Amino acid sequence: MSTLRVLWAFLRIGALNELAYRANFFVQLLQSSFGLATALIGLLVVFSHTQTLAGWRSHDLLALVGIYFIVGGALNVIVKPSMQQLMEDVRLGTLDFTLTKPEDSQLLVSLKQVQLWRLTDVFLGVVVLGIALAQIREAVGLVEALGFGVALLAGAAIVYSFLLVLTTLSFWVVRVSNILVIFNVMYEAGRWPVGIYPPWLRVSLTFLVPVAFAITVPAEALVGRLNAETLVGAVALAIASLVFSRWFWQVGVKHYAGASA
Repeated sequence: MSTLRVLWAFLRIGALNELAYRANFFVQLLQSSFGLATALIGLLVVFSHTQTLAGWRSHDLLALVGIYFIVGGALNVIVKPSMQQLMEDVRLGTLDFTLTKPEDSQLLVSLKQVQLWRLTDVFLGVVVLGIALAQIREAVGLVEALGFGVALLAGAAIVYSFLLVLTTLSFWVVRVSNILVIFNVMYEAGRWPVGIYPPWLRVSLTFLVPVAFAITVPAEALVGRLNAETLVGAVALAIASLVFSRWFWQVGVKHYAGASA
């Protein structure tokens, strides 16, 4: 309940900040629509020349695009802006104000910044995913739906842990923001299933930058392409990632000098 209370408080603050600049909503909607149009045009071009892409049908990839926007939108609403604020607080020494609060510091830094209008990405992703499900509804049963939910949660946990570990490096390294830029570039590759890429890039998108677990694996679960071993492996990796990121955060906090240093 404490987590939900903190999340609700930051959401209210974020909403108040965003509502002060309502024109940003239309700018964000235009930007999100342009990104979605680009992704859909890419699918249209590919499937004008072939019926399948590495075994993926057009509606399967449409579902993947929907998941890509849902996950990316969720990251951009809370996780990414909070991580960027964390790096700034460490640089300026203002993290003291967070560490002295009675709530868990990791929870606070993970929810501190909310960009409400990025929910447009989530909304557009849900719409696209709904259209894809209408086309593949006969192949989606209870098992596929449950597998999708588990895979999506596991992928979100893995990506969150990955970003937290990268951001925690700011306790030792000044220019961590450059690493996050690389993550953003690599995330763009998630518009397509990782199986279509060459082996070296496939490994990079699976283990170095875990885009595959956030997008491809949930999409595979939804369209019935995911095996039980991969799903169990994703859950195990999610648990291990959360434990490691928690430990690494605590180590980083111990190395924080503060504003008075």
